[in-house]
Amino acid sequence: MERLQKVMAHCGVASRRKAEELILKGRVKVDGKVIRELGYLVNSKNIVEVDGIVLQREDHVYYLLNKPRGVITSTFDDKKRKTVVDLIDTNKRIYPVGRLDYDTTGALILTNDGEFANYLMHPKNNIMKCYVVKVEGILKGPQIHALQKGVMIDGKKTNDAKVKLRKVDKQNNNCIVEITIHEGRNHQIKKMIEQVGFKVLKLKREKIAFLDVKDLKSGEYRVLTPKEVARLYGINERHKKSTD
Repeated sequence: MERLQKVMAHCGVASRRKAEELILKGRVKVDGKVIRELGYLVNSKNIVEVDGIVLQREDHVYYLLNKPRGVITSTFDDKKRKTVVDLIDTNKRIYPVGRLDYDTTGALILTNDGEFANYLMHPKNNIMKCYVVKVEGILKGPQIHALQKGVMIDGKKTNDAKVKLRKVDKQNNNCIVEITIHEGRNHQIKKMIEQVGFKVLKLKREKIAFLDVKDLKSGEYRVLTPKEVARLYGINERHKKSTD
């Protein structure tokens, strides 16, 4: 037996929190009966409907993609541009976890597990994302220190970040910077760089937690192993123990 909102999240309807909102609004039925109880338990034989559509429970899948430039991080694009879902050969209804901009490349996870996706995206779970940034101009100590300690973007200060200057090209007036964050705000890396007076020329997400795309060519993907999925789920618990 599992809680109704957990089953809904597993089926990819929404995050568990959004599933709870749907239940409270009376939009969910179990075996034809409207359920408004958040702790309601269901089993595999119960028929669950959301807005009249029966949920199809399916095995969860998890993919790591090396996203190319010029591909939309979405399940559908009304301009008929290629999406990240188009790159994965599967009959499952998958979706990307978080977003990478049209011109940003690198590590992206896709899944049909709503609970897992919500877990990865929530800042409190301390999922590290490492980016490699080509910057127009050369960052100096004060700018690096500011990025490390947090800068104001969209009216809110960013959390502490790890910042490492990888390469300086004085002849072409640019540099390569590695930035590691635990947040996932909209266009965060680009806005952070702009906030210290510089411009991003290229951006790649090199790692999500311990997962990297070094062995994947642009546009290639692989299936995450059960051990890797379990290890991702364990990151927050390990962080709590280290800070206790």
